[in-house]
Order: sequence, then C-alpha cells, then structure tokens
Amino acid sequence: MVQKYQSPVRVYKYPFELVMAAYEKRFPTCPEIPVFLGSEILQESKSDDGAVHIVERSCKLNVDAPRLLKKIAGVEYVFFIQKNTVNWKERTLLIEAHNETFANRVVVLETCSYSVHPENEEWTCFEQSASLDIKSFFGFENTVEKIAMKQYTANIKRGKEVIEHYLKELISQGITFIPRWTPPPASRQKEKRALAVGHNPGIVPAESCMHGTTKEQPGSLCPAAETASPDADKLDADYIERYLGQLTPMQESCLIRLRQWLQEMHKGKIPKDEHILRFLRARDFNIDKAREMLCQSLTWRKQYQVDYILQTWRPPSLLEEYYTGGWHYQDKDGRPLYILRLGQMDTKGLVKALGEESLLRHVLSINEEGQKRCEENTNLFGRPITSWTCLVDLEGLNMRHLWRPGVKALLRIIEVVEDNYPETLGRLLIVRAPRVFPVLWTLVSPFINENTRQKFLIYSGNNYQGPGGLVDYLDKDVIPDFLGGECMCNVPEGGLVPKSLYQTDEEPENSDHIRLWTETIYHSANVLKGAPHEIVVEILEGESVITWDFDILKGDVVFCLFHSKRAPETSRKEATSSSALTAGDNMQLIDKSWVLGVDYSRMESPLVCREGESIQGSHVTRWPGFYVLQWKMHSSLPCSGTSLPRVDDVLVSLQVSSHKCKLMYYFEVLASKDFSKADCDSGIPDVSNL
Repeated sequence: MVQKYQSPVRVYKYPFELVMAAYEKRFPTCPEIPVFLGSEILQESKSDDGAVHIVERSCKLNVDAPRLLKKIAGVEYVFFIQKNTVNWKERTLLIEAHNETFANRVVVLETCSYSVHPENEEWTCFEQSASLDIKSFFGFENTVEKIAMKQYTANIKRGKEVIEHYLKELISQGITFIPRWTPPPASRQKEKRALAVGHNPGIVPAESCMHGTTKEQPGSLCPAAETASPDADKLDADYIERYLGQLTPMQESCLIRLRQWLQEMHKGKIPKDEHILRFLRARDFNIDKAREMLCQSLTWRKQYQVDYILQTWRPPSLLEEYYTGGWHYQDKDGRPLYILRLGQMDTKGLVKALGEESLLRHVLSINEEGQKRCEENTNLFGRPITSWTCLVDLEGLNMRHLWRPGVKALLRIIEVVEDNYPETLGRLLIVRAPRVFPVLWTLVSPFINENTRQKFLIYSGNNYQGPGGLVDYLDKDVIPDFLGGECMCNVPEGGLVPKSLYQTDEEPENSDHIRLWTETIYHSANVLKGAPHEIVVEILEGESVITWDFDILKGDVVFCLFHSKRAPETSRKEATSSSALTAGDNMQLIDKSWVLGVDYSRMESPLVCREGESIQGSHVTRWPGFYVLQWKMHSSLPCSGTSLPRVDDVLVSLQVSSHKCKLMYYFEVLASKDFSKADCDSGIPDVSNL
C-alpha cells in the first residue's frame, strides 16, 4: 500500500528572497536537523539571464532504525537525490527528491514548493507532499513502513522551525532585506524574443502551483493529480491551529487529502473543515473508512434535506412543553452545554403522542444547533470548539423509561446520530443515576461508539456535588438550580403527556418533508361491535416470547391470545398490502366456522381493558404454530340469565355500542434467550394506569 502525505500551506511572514537565504543555510550540513548528515552538489546550472538556478545534490541521511535491520539491509546510511529549481523571476522554488538507496525495493518521492503568498507578496508560502511505496524489504515491509513514516512526520515540523531559526539568525546579523531579481540589461531583448516564440526553460508560474490547473501541461512540474480546481482554496497551518486545533502532520495530511478528494469528486455542497475532521477522528484518520462514512452521511443529508432543518423544523407545542431538554450557556472549556432532564421526561407519552418521526427530527435539529453553537463559541473564545457537553439528570428514571418500544426508538436515534454526527459530543455528565440505570446502560451501551463511551462521566446519588463533581467541568454560576446551583434553568420540567393527545394512524403527522423514520413502532386499530381486531404471529420455534404493549384510547375491550396449528385465512382485500396488519381499520383472522378447543386454543385468560389503561405483557410459547392476538369490544352485560343487568351497565353498553373502540398497540417476538426470565415468569399482562 502506498502511504501519502500532503501538508497544509505554511506561511512565513517574510519575503521570498529572505526565506531563500535562510533555506540555503541548510547546506551543505545542518546541525539543526540531526538526521541530515551532509550533502554534495552533483550538478548545477543557471539560465542565461540568471533567473533560473538548478542545483542537484546527493544528501546523506541517518535513519533511526534497529541495528539488526540495518545489518540485514547491509547499509548504515541512506542517500537521496534532491533537485532544487529556483525561479527568481517568478519567485518560486521547486524541490524534488527521491531515494537512491534501495531504489528497486522502496520508492520515496517528495515534492516541496516555496512561492509568494497570493494575497501578500511580502509573505512566502510552503507546501510539501510525499509518497512511500515499499515493494519488498527482506520480509520487514511493515516495520520499514512504520519507521519511515514515524521519522518523516517527526521531521516535518522541524523543517519549519529550522527555517525560522535561520531567519532569526539573518535578522540578528542585520540582514532584513534582499533585493528582488532584475534581468540584466543585455538579456531583456533576448527575453522578449524567447517569450515571443513561447520558449520557457522549465519555469512554472507560481500561480499554477498555488491554485492548480485543470489538466497537466507538457513539461509541467505540477502534475494534474496533485492539483485542485482553479477556484479551490487551500488550508494553511495557522488556520488549522486557530479553528481546528492541534493536529499531527499526518492528521493534517489526511484532512487535506480528503478535502481535496471531495473538491474533485463530490457533486454537491462541500462540508465544512471541522465536519470533515469529525469523520476522520471517528475512523482514527483512516481516509478510506472516513470517506465512506462521510459520503454515506452526505447522501443522507441531501436525501432528507437535513441542511435546512434549522430553517424548516418547528417543534410542535406539545414537544416544547414536555421535552425536557435545552441549551444552557457553556462549560469551562467553552463547549456549548445541553441539559436533558431525562428522568422527568415522559418518553413513552411523547412517542405515542408525536411519533418517532417528530422526535428524531427534533434530535437532529439539536445536533445541527450544537454545531452552529460550536462555530459561534470558536469565534467568541478565540480557540477551536468542535464539540459540546451534555448534562443528563436521571432523577425520576424508572422502569417506565425502559419499556421495550421506547428503548427501540432510542437505539434507532442513537444509530442515526452516531452515523451522521460523529465526534460532536465532547463530554457527557450523567447525574443522580438511580439503581435502574445499569439496566438502561446495558441495553444502550453496545450501540454507542467506544470513543463516545469514554467521554461518559456517571454520578450516582449526590456524588456530583463538591470536588470531582460538576464544579470540575462547569462554573458555579452555570450549575442549574435543580442541581443545587444558583443559575435559573429554562429547561421544561416535563410531566405526563395526556393520553387524549396520543396520535393514531387516522391522525397522521402533518408534514411535507420526506420521512426519516420509515417504520412505525406503534400501530392503531379500531374495534367494532362484532368485529374484533386480530393480528397473527407465526412461531417457528417452540421456545419464543411474544411481547405486547397497548393503550386503550376509547371504549373498553377484551384482550385474548389464541394458538392454532392452522394458518388463519384472510380475504384478498385484507392480504393485498403488507400494511394491512397495521391499518387503522380492524382485521379479522379467526374464521367464524372455527371451533374453540378444536381448531384453536386459548393461551391467555380474557383480560378486560378499560378506556385509558396501558397494558404490557408477554407469553412464552410452548409450541410452534400461529398465535393470534385479539381485541374485541367488551360488553358489561352479564352472560348468565339468572341475574338482571344493572342500570349503569345497560347505559354503558348502549353508549359503547354506538361508538367504535380505539387502541394503539405494539408487539414483538423474541427468542427466549433474549428475554429476561423475570419478565415472563407469570405470562399474565401487567396493567398500569400511568
């Protein structure tokens, strides 16, 4: 595999001629670079007018490699051939170097250039690129590659320091200005004739190297493969340090190369540099993996118009009232601070009232807002801020938050955020974690990237107070009042979402955008008098678990679970669509000719479910076959003819009979090994009025 390196543009705030004088001080030897043992000139030439000066040198280097490897290779030092072409007229220096030692086994190519800054002719720019291709090396290819890359990157920044060292030395000697090259009088006429016939002795204009060319020109020293489009801007080292932070030379190279690839190949909006950098960090600066992840995310953003979500998304009033999260100043490092009072949030009610789509879009808008706030804080504090801090208060967290559909929705949201907003979370502070928290952590943590998990700090009880707690990360005047601080926090307090606000399939979300969430966790159904709603579950293995969770939104129903070895037959109308089972209308599967106890068996006792109740339950299957979950309208009139019905029962029956019942339901089939034994010991549904 060929290893490549591309530097950012490094700027010396000195004229080109003075930088060249400092550069020449590196030869023939340079004590400031210990690995550089010396050099000798092989050949040298100048153009007639002295504008172009070409020097070819043999450079002797000492490689810091194990003694055994040097002995096997049979060499103590390595030699490189370096060709320097300085063009005083265009004020450019092109450096081309390749290895002479082991040239048939290892190919090392390096190109460097000095040129005038495009916006300030009194400054000088430097760029550097290199490649390493180890074809064979006595079975030590990987070792040699690691040694070469380590030593090369270690000397990259050292090179800039050396130039600055010699610049200071020149200034201390009183040399602060070197006049620019001017053509001798006798050569001016000759120069005009040369230009007239298009003769250019190997000179490449500075702007060609700085801004790139659309295709390679014959004899060009700036190949098209190394250039970007004419309008493509380049990153300079000062910009990286100011807005992106401290990066190693190889990390800078990965950022520049991935950025160049996007400029050349990506059709569409080029993401910001800090966004590209997040994907590189998420993949440990493996360019191929980061490029794949980033391209998938860019496609996702375009498909669902995520770039415009801050302009188009308006949270429903219910979400603003019951979603217990919001932005709250920043932490001690300048990161934007987001507070989430998860323990006070009715996650179950929000999912049922708003649907997963609204919750996911809201979470995405929070992440987009977080990136925007990072940019603002970078400008505000004068240092790179590329991530935010999240403070999660778990007081009030209980088993209600751990119901399976909610955890399923949470995992889906985590998956979307991990894939499209990597390395945006700088720190996660979890406070007042209750005893039930380890259960939630066990469910969620496998889906969280390892780099992200390392940023979690968890406090139980009151451990977040005092040294080692929140005061280590937040200023005292920022700690919210509900955690013992003095700062008033405007995050909503939440509470239970009224069941009257629960959404059914008959009341879809009003939305003009493409749905991010294609599958719905909860479905709705109508139950009519004499027309129950039924769904069938085929069990292939005996030891499985059927779980259910449903809410009675209107009327009273009776829930039953049946088993049959025969597959229920549905009418053509019912089977025409895969969505038939989830439609708002009722579905009947048990044939009227079937006989209970002969064609099918009851597996759970009938359960009367009143309007407003939430039912959760499970059943461990004993046999393969077809299991039918049935909801039918409940009649409060007694079946026995020996007793008269009560007046209240008759009135209720008359009232219900004129209306259909409504319910929202969720079901899932799990292998028994994936289901907690404690959850399925009884097999009797749990009733909750929450």
